Amino acid sequence: MGIFLGQSLQKEDWPMHKLECSAMCIFGQKWNPSETVRLTARILAKQKIHSERTQSEKLLSVKEFESHLDKLDNEKRELIQNDIAALHHFYSKHIEYPDNAALVVLFAQVNCNGFTIEDEELSHLGSAVFPDVALMNHSCCPNVIVTYKGTLAEVRAVQEIEPGDEVFTSYIDLLYSTEDRNDRLRDSYFFTCDCRECTTKEKDKEKLEIRKLNDPPSAEVVQGMIRYARNMIEEFRRAKHYKSPSELLEVCELSLDKMGSVFEDSNVYMLHMMYQAMGVCLYMQDWEGALRHGQKIIKPYSKHYPLYSLNVASMWLKLGRLYMALENRTAGMKALKKAIGIMEVAHGKDHLYISEIKKELEDH
Repeated sequence: MGIFLGQSLQKEDWPMHKLECSAMCIFGQKWNPSETVRLTARILAKQKIHSERTQSEKLLSVKEFESHLDKLDNEKRELIQNDIAALHHFYSKHIEYPDNAALVVLFAQVNCNGFTIEDEELSHLGSAVFPDVALMNHSCCPNVIVTYKGTLAEVRAVQEIEPGDEVFTSYIDLLYSTEDRNDRLRDSYFFTCDCRECTTKEKDKEKLEIRKLNDPPSAEVVQGMIRYARNMIEEFRRAKHYKSPSELLEVCELSLDKMGSVFEDSNVYMLHMMYQAMGVCLYMQDWEGALRHGQKIIKPYSKHYPLYSLNVASMWLKLGRLYMALENRTAGMKALKKAIGIMEVAHGKDHLYISEIKKELEDH
């Protein structure tokens, strides 16, 4: 068990809950620290309560986390100073702080070693640090997967692992091309991956598949469209904060139309925008629209992602629930069983998510 920030409350977590409750009562509706700030506040409070290593720090303590402090650019340092200011603002009456330099290190450590907790459909639940789990290195062809049961992180093998083999997990979404994956790794974790997939780039051709036309696009046109796609991904991320759902859906449809003149539907940039469009449709309760996008996504997802991917499982699960909602019981049961097949390996057969999905099958 690590230090967890989420929606559920455990009895042993009461001191942490009390910390936030006191601060929230003071600020009321003006209470809005980021998840990183809230998690860091909990770490500081827990370190005060437990001067010795906790149960989750048998192999590695939070204080031993890598911070990559020497690699932080001015922008990242400024963001950390903003977080420190927020920490002081919201928690000054409830926490004893180390000096600014120590807080910079701690925030850098949390940024590099934090985990995002998600439910069975990969919806965001919270953030946490699991010190011993953070020991694992990254690979784009991981042999284990990390899932969560309450505030407990579980590590399960998804490949055969021989005695003496290193255990690798993935730090990032593995859908994208080698170049995009390594851009993300360098930006967030300050290293370039040299796993087999990054060395051979064997999946890149399929992931960046170009539409087969009588007059094939030139290399310049393809590169131009890749730049456009990357810009649209970033633009959509920002647009979520100020555009309406219908406007967001229009952004998705326009970008898909433009990219589709060059890219196949199985291209990862197309899949990214289809996934965003599916999410907007789900939010708007447009079940038919969400299903249309999901049906296009699932086959290339199954090809691009590693075996036993939670991304593939969650897509089968969403499809299954959509089919059921639209009274296509046969397709719904088939999709839900596909999800269970992956999740029994990734989560374990006794996980609550599995029993809940099996109950959905029985109820239908």
